[in-house]
Amino acid sequence: MDFAASDQRPVRADAPLHASTSQGLKIVIIGGFGVGKTTFVRSVSEIRPLDTEATMTQQGRTVDDLTGVGGKSTTTVAFDFGRITIDTEHVLYLFGAPGQERFWFLWDRLFTGALGAIVLVDQCRIADSWYAIDRLEHQGVPFIVACNNFGGNHHSDQIRDALDLDLHVPLLDCDARSRESAKAVLITLVEYLVSIAPYANQRHVALSTSEGAS
Repeated sequence: MDFAASDQRPVRADAPLHASTSQGLKIVIIGGFGVGKTTFVRSVSEIRPLDTEATMTQQGRTVDDLTGVGGKSTTTVAFDFGRITIDTEHVLYLFGAPGQERFWFLWDRLFTGALGAIVLVDQCRIADSWYAIDRLEHQGVPFIVACNNFGGNHHSDQIRDALDLDLHVPLLDCDARSRESAKAVLITLVEYLVSIAPYANQRHVALSTSEGAS
């Protein structure tokens, strides 16, 4: 699946970090190969994003599964990086993970220190997202799921069942090309993280108590 930004990109040179910024929060965008992670970071970042896009070679095409992404000509080989300000004290640092299986070994390192994650899903290639969700759950990183459908509708019940998502995990539509749509996904993630924060603190205290008792 090939993407291009559909709305005007912000002026990246005019987005300095506030002097009062004191909290940088790490968010990971993850999902299958060609699902739109690089496009998502490019669309929403207030700075000119750093990416590690490389032209796909013929050798790479014999290694990567190009099913459903035959028109793709470039690929992320490390990670994408962007930034968006929440307020004068808080910013989100966005890390887009590579999707090919041969780069999965990088994922756990990207998850280190992450406040939360967004799993981008192509409803035509649901199985490509299974491993991402499995790794996030294994690492204990809270996440939401965004179905990248260019703003179209998805069959939420079917996708939730296919991904075996808990009912409390948000599942929403998005268009990764649209800055407003990507911002809505980030807002949903932040609201979700705030809503589960008390439970996360309780779990941390319980684990600390258990470790102390042993």
